[in-house]
Amino acid sequence: MRIASVRTHVLEAALAAPFAYSRAWYGTRMAMLVEIETACGLTGWGECYGPAWMTEAVVRSVAPWLIGEDPLRTEWIWQEVYARLRDHGQKGVVIEGLSGIDIALWDLKGKHFGVPAHRLMGGPLRSEVHAYATGLYRRREGDPLAYLAEEAAGYAAEGFHAVKLKVGFGVAEDAAIARAVREAIGPDIGLMVDANHAYDAVAAIELGRRIAPLGIGWFEEPVPPEDLDGYRAVRAALPIPIAGGECEFTRLGFREVLASRAMDIIQPDTCAAGGLSECKKIADMAAAFGIRYNPHVWGTGIGLAASLQLMAVLPTHTPTSLAPAEPVFEFDRTEHPIRQAILRAPIEHVGGVVRIPQGPGLGIEIDRAALDRFRARPPGG
Repeated sequence: MRIASVRTHVLEAALAAPFAYSRAWYGTRMAMLVEIETACGLTGWGECYGPAWMTEAVVRSVAPWLIGEDPLRTEWIWQEVYARLRDHGQKGVVIEGLSGIDIALWDLKGKHFGVPAHRLMGGPLRSEVHAYATGLYRRREGDPLAYLAEEAAGYAAEGFHAVKLKVGFGVAEDAAIARAVREAIGPDIGLMVDANHAYDAVAAIELGRRIAPLGIGWFEEPVPPEDLDGYRAVRAALPIPIAGGECEFTRLGFREVLASRAMDIIQPDTCAAGGLSECKKIADMAAAFGIRYNPHVWGTGIGLAASLQLMAVLPTHTPTSLAPAEPVFEFDRTEHPIRQAILRAPIEHVGGVVRIPQGPGLGIEIDRAALDRFRARPPGG
């Protein structure tokens, strides 16, 4: 079996209403998908997190190196691409491009053997995962104290065991809204907060002290990803678990995060940190350090499926016991017209629980008509 072609698909869809996190507004959602086909007609799909046209350029540039190679040699291909670009791309868009390629190869590998990717990674340890709802972004109109509390209550009513609130809009405002959301969901639903690294350590500590009595499950990206000293200062000052890592790459990048104990929970994105090959290594490293691993997930159904395949083999957070703490799945509930449309069968939750796909490879099938419907025009095109 040999790789015959590598294709990229950049997709874009306008949103009905823009929404914001602490650092930017979204008016559209984009995606960059990787399609790898073998000479015998098997096709594997992957997804790259990050700026779509930049990751598309990476994959297009790497594609000639892959033609004629054996797609089952996922480890060799990963190491070969990384080594060729080591001088220029140890982090960022190069690794995001490699992530999409790696995921597509694992999809191919599973299809070749007729089993889900997680079976080839030694699983499953679990067949379903509890999901938390990611949403609670800002809108152009309305009072966030009211609409965010209402949105959070809706997620609780759907059966989600926890919700994640976007913060980073000012300490006093964040604290007031966190209180309103807690009142809306009650004491038994988990509440996490995510600043998307909009604060420095001083402001993050101030906010954490104000909201700690609300029972916060974790404080995500309180400070910029480069500032590991800031992470350690926030972690030392607060009783809230500190999470981060969606902007870190490969086991080499996470080595310092883990060794310095800068975070209680790491959140590599499978479509960014190096794909399934690398994220399984990162997860094993985290387990050796006793640090929890909950994947960051922000993309289409391909990214959802890849993350679920990984979650089937993630170690439990706690040592073996009758009631171990399990990793939890991030389920984006914001508007994303592309997310489920590209799948022939959508990935959904039932009462806040998501089943891990059991079909070959990633366990999903792609609707090619949707790819045509959402195809983006190149910049300047």
